[in-house]
Amino acid sequence: MKNLLRVLLKFLALVLVAFLIFFFWASSPTMDEKDYAKLIKNNYPTTISNDSVYSIVTYNVGYLSGMTNNRAVAKPKQLFDDNLKKVKEELKKVNPDIIAFQEIDYNASRSYEVNQEEEFAKLGYNYVAKGVNWDERYVPFPYWPPSMHFGKIISGQSILSKYKLKDYERIVLERVPDNPFYRDALYLERLVQVVKVVLDGKEIVVINTHLEAFDKATRIKQLNHVIDIFKKHAETHPTILLGDFNSDPKYKDPAINKIFDLPGVGNAAFSKDNYDLTFDTKDPFERLDYIFYTENTIEYVSGKVLKNFEQASDHLPVEVKFRLKQ
Repeated sequence: MKNLLRVLLKFLALVLVAFLIFFFWASSPTMDEKDYAKLIKNNYPTTISNDSVYSIVTYNVGYLSGMTNNRAVAKPKQLFDDNLKKVKEELKKVNPDIIAFQEIDYNASRSYEVNQEEEFAKLGYNYVAKGVNWDERYVPFPYWPPSMHFGKIISGQSILSKYKLKDYERIVLERVPDNPFYRDALYLERLVQVVKVVLDGKEIVVINTHLEAFDKATRIKQLNHVIDIFKKHAETHPTILLGDFNSDPKYKDPAINKIFDLPGVGNAAFSKDNYDLTFDTKDPFERLDYIFYTENTIEYVSGKVLKNFEQASDHLPVEVKFRLKQ
């Protein structure tokens, strides 16, 4: 009996050691942290024709997984190829001057290691602000079956522009404080990207964010920080704040009201009595994605939720067209 117990204890010890080795390997980064924020210059053929009316789109592209995002279902490469083709076709039609992406993969096993940022930049976006927020060697999610695990992830947020980008900052937001250590070690960072765009000699500030989805208290703290950043830049520049805020106006005490209540801040393609939904794309039931702007410096021309993108992501993009006030 004692010998059996010793064998069992040795086996459990080996299992524990194996688990710890796997855990520390899986949660280790694949990149140098200094490469998490990059301004990239491309040299693709591009065409600019806007007659002083500019356009910007925010899009949680859901790493091109469509309505399979976060679900333990098979995701064949053809799904990603088809969704990439669909998004590129629709972007060509809309032809925005600037695109702010969330949940975009740079080199991830879950999306067959395609650099999605680079694929979209080929449409003529020669200025890119890259912000990595998830860099893990192996993410065991969805938890079961193991064949559905994300595996290696390098993912984040990107701002693509036909106009020069400068003075780029990648700001990490507060994490969920009471996540278990194993979840926290493998969980993404929530970011704010802040960059200046030079539009025909004038500078505007674009702020791209993706707030916490599962913990409301943390989401509110993150939003307060984002609002402070927005206010600071709005004092000196035309400023656009956009992204996935993970907050719907119909929630109980919705965090997004903090921006709705700011004086002098416009909200593209939205009024409290009349607005289109952006999530999900199969049966939309929430508005989570927004574009806000400083009304004293930016003239709103038009805005809409881009429904023609259909189920290439689980979110729909939002577009605004605007002029700069003199």
